[in-house]
Amino acid sequence: MTLLVAGFLVLSLGVVGAVMKVPYVVLSPGPTENTIGVVDKKPVITITGRQTYPTSGQLNLVTVAYQGGPSSRIDLLTALRGWIDPTVAVVPETTIFPDTRSQQQVEEENTVEMANSQDYATAAALTELKIPYGTAVAVLSTEKGRPADGRLRKGDEITAVDGKPVTDVEKISEAVKAVKPGQNVTFAITRGQEKLDVTVPTVRGTGGRTVVGMVMQAKYKFPFDVDINVGDVGGPSAGLMFSLGILDKLTPGELTGGKDIAGTGTIDPSGTVGPIGGIAQKMVGARKAGATVFLTPADNCAEAMKAVPDGLRLVKATSLHEAVQALDTLRTGRGQVPACSAG
Repeated sequence: MTLLVAGFLVLSLGVVGAVMKVPYVVLSPGPTENTIGVVDKKPVITITGRQTYPTSGQLNLVTVAYQGGPSSRIDLLTALRGWIDPTVAVVPETTIFPDTRSQQQVEEENTVEMANSQDYATAAALTELKIPYGTAVAVLSTEKGRPADGRLRKGDEITAVDGKPVTDVEKISEAVKAVKPGQNVTFAITRGQEKLDVTVPTVRGTGGRTVVGMVMQAKYKFPFDVDINVGDVGGPSAGLMFSLGILDKLTPGELTGGKDIAGTGTIDPSGTVGPIGGIAQKMVGARKAGATVFLTPADNCAEAMKAVPDGLRLVKATSLHEAVQALDTLRTGRGQVPACSAG
């Protein structure tokens, strides 16, 4: 009788666990892509208008796959399996999808961040190679119901605010914030072949900030075309590996020395490498794909040291320049490679 009751309880818990939805997200190792390789018969990085050189080895970007979210919540059993699997993480849903944004908005932001990271990666590679390029700011979107809606359009290139030339997103934001809500701001823009002055009223936004209701994006004017093909990968964390792939193709010799190298990290146009999320899952994915070296953002080193898989060497990267030097050292065997530490 006792066994029968126990069996019934286990069965009941299993049924409840399989049906009960919970507000958690499972993060697991995602696929890797070789930035100097080919995906779906197309190079990940294609450069036209500039001489390129043969490459070898692997410069793999790494990803994190997620399961769950507000529109497709996981069940309790899936969460429990994740909690006992050391290669995955189970995190509160709001960690990935804040209450202030929908799942669709988060995914759209990841797509924008990926597009930005590709531009930043190209800019960083050209900065490292001392190849000059131009910059501008373009309107990415306008917020429905705000003053910019209907006055500014996606693709408008902003060249000045109230008569003062601007070439960066932050300067434009500062210029708008400097006026009182209700006052007008005049943007000098290039729209296609036209040059226009567009006057836009301002309103009070969140926290009392002066806003017009537009999203801007840095626009780079490179001396040649760099096309990056990554499929459904989103977010900014592949920036470092894109930069290395671009740089490898633009320079004689082989950056990897034929080694299987993976890595992660955001990048800015100056080449500074920033931290990312999901480092533990990314290292597992890299090692499963055969990597023996993992380029790690300096700010992720302590966390990475606690979860590094066997056979994976962590190399600290604070900048693109440092990462290139580390790969040179690994290839030649001369010098010391910057290593992650637990401190």
